[in-house]
Amino acid sequence: MNWIVLKSLNEIYIEGKTSKKESLLKDPFVLHLLKNTKELKAYKNDILKGNGFEKLYEHKYLNEFNRFNAFLMENALLKSQTRFEEKDIRILMSIREQMDSGELYAVREQIIANQESVRGVSLMFFKNDKYLEEKISLVNAVKQLLKIEELANDKDQQYLYVLQCNEPNKIVLCENLDFLKRPAAPRANNIELWYAGGKNIAKLNYVNTRDLPIYYSCDWDYDGLKIFEAVLEKIPGIKLLYPNGDPRSIEITEHKSFWQNNTLAGLNEMAYNPDQRNLINNLIDKNQWIIEESNNLIDMLSSHS
Repeated sequence: MNWIVLKSLNEIYIEGKTSKKESLLKDPFVLHLLKNTKELKAYKNDILKGNGFEKLYEHKYLNEFNRFNAFLMENALLKSQTRFEEKDIRILMSIREQMDSGELYAVREQIIANQESVRGVSLMFFKNDKYLEEKISLVNAVKQLLKIEELANDKDQQYLYVLQCNEPNKIVLCENLDFLKRPAAPRANNIELWYAGGKNIAKLNYVNTRDLPIYYSCDWDYDGLKIFEAVLEKIPGIKLLYPNGDPRSIEITEHKSFWQNNTLAGLNEMAYNPDQRNLINNLIDKNQWIIEESNNLIDMLSSHS
């Protein structure tokens, strides 16, 4: 659901109606209210409030709309051409919160120093390196919140991102950026975090682990584990961390990494110990995955000590 739809639903709640718009008439939720529950009604050039709409809106959308609206206004992002998706607004709010708290400061400095690309930043925050392509308003919003003037347009990230600490005694290479945005616990436990950029691991041919033990943290899905196997070829001593987050349904979460229909999903059995293979098979059987950031990093490392 994009901002135009959210704003129109709020207009219906307050004014009792809103003018028909293409985005409204294509939105699955609006169509459901029009055709199935009749909580909205179409009349000539307008969409009108129906029985039960107010109660539904107050329960499901009113507070969220007010939060989104206040955020967009406070950050000068509320413009006539604003078309952000609901999930995009949530990500922008998270960026703002982490900038205010200082958690993103080190990452921001590296983005600037490394002349990071749009695709690289897209992968960091939106988990898809192509997501920001041709979304000029969203790119500008990200740059504004990160207080960055320019992003490069090259297609591959060339730099390794490192969350440093005073006396590191181990390294964790992360598939995603999330742990690097929460620096307190890793630094308090002398853990140096690396982020290479998902599948963009060619740069690992040149890393120096300084003889520190190194571990890999990732999403436990097909794509995440295939990336681990590629990383293992470049850093043979790296150890895969066993996750402690709760598995989630691939279907319910609308996840786009699917298990393959063959033994161990076609993964390299030699890359995993028996416990890891058992977990993979359980995830395959239940069509589930484990999100990297749902894990407790310190507890995962403790199980290796």
